[in-house]
Amino acid sequence: MNFDSLLLNYAAFIESAITDRFVKHNVVEQLLEQLPSDFRVETKGYSEEGRSLNLVTWGRGKCKIFLWSQMHGNEATGTMSLFDLINFLKDPAQQETADTIADECTLYMLPMVNPDGAERFIRRNANQIDINRDFIDTLTKEAKVLRNLRDEINPDYAFNLHDQDTLWSVQGSLKSATLSYLAPSYDENSSVNETRTRAMQVVADIFETLTNFLPGRIGLFQDEFEPRAFGDNFQLAGTSTLLLESGGFKEDDEKQEIRKYFFISILKGLLSIATGSFKEKNVVQYQDIPKNNKQIFHVLIQNVAVNGLTTSIGLNYEDAFNPSDLTVKRTYYIKDIGDLRYCNAYTTYEGSKLTINGFILIDSLATLDLFEKDRRILSFSYGILV
Repeated sequence: MNFDSLLLNYAAFIESAITDRFVKHNVVEQLLEQLPSDFRVETKGYSEEGRSLNLVTWGRGKCKIFLWSQMHGNEATGTMSLFDLINFLKDPAQQETADTIADECTLYMLPMVNPDGAERFIRRNANQIDINRDFIDTLTKEAKVLRNLRDEINPDYAFNLHDQDTLWSVQGSLKSATLSYLAPSYDENSSVNETRTRAMQVVADIFETLTNFLPGRIGLFQDEFEPRAFGDNFQLAGTSTLLLESGGFKEDDEKQEIRKYFFISILKGLLSIATGSFKEKNVVQYQDIPKNNKQIFHVLIQNVAVNGLTTSIGLNYEDAFNPSDLTVKRTYYIKDIGDLRYCNAYTTYEGSKLTINGFILIDSLATLDLFEKDRRILSFSYGILV
């Protein structure tokens, strides 16, 4: 598979109905209604507010692969990428690759597990419960559907698609973690059995391809066992489970660039399983993937006079979604003051001529003006970028 060519021609199969992170359930339903007959769509249940949870089945192979997205309502990159994948699989120009997957695998895709959260652009569902911490109690309707589907399908592999905080960085590179992967643990000792080994091998195969496109921007997510989470329990139940996380990329707030690399991660994983190429990888190669850490800010001001000292300031923002007009209000806070030489940022200001006007207080709303000589180059007023 020529992934370079795929990126260059991405417009041929990108789902144009989805252009930002605020995709809603009605759009998902409309897209599912338009699918050809070889994509079998079944309603498998409903959300707490009555929105349908729909399973798309495609392929004819023995290996069963279950993919689900947006169990956190404000994590839409997986949903975008699943619909790009569907378009790719029905594109006549990609018939050979699609047949390679279809002959060996059957895909079960559940886009938008949490449509009520997506409607509000929040992490949790309408009951304010984190679905990914509801495997044991299954209090929520969405968790019941997801857990029942695992039992019904009994998949060989699972792809758990998420978005992570944009403040994760990659150990050793100081770059933002645009993508992160994980083969989740199934016990507190992070043990490795045959099921988890297969997931690790597939992740290693994906990483080998994607690191060429995103050098220093792919990390290995933390693998502490979370007994309430779906991925950990799927792994425990014998389904080789991969966690794929979409992180941050400069000037890509709506994840329209990241969705391409996220899609390629999914496609590479499917091809790895379908062709058996993952068998050439091993656990050590998986463990050698650089780890995630947090050494990055949204804005970093280096070597500037602050409260009588020459030091550095790190600022991060928080987003608040306004459902009435589908906009995000971004509020910046001062998160660190001191020696930040071993940190990086999406935007960095540094120079010998920098001065600041404003009262700098840790964990407060950013209210400051940054000058280079006599020219104002950055300004915040009560957390708002002016």
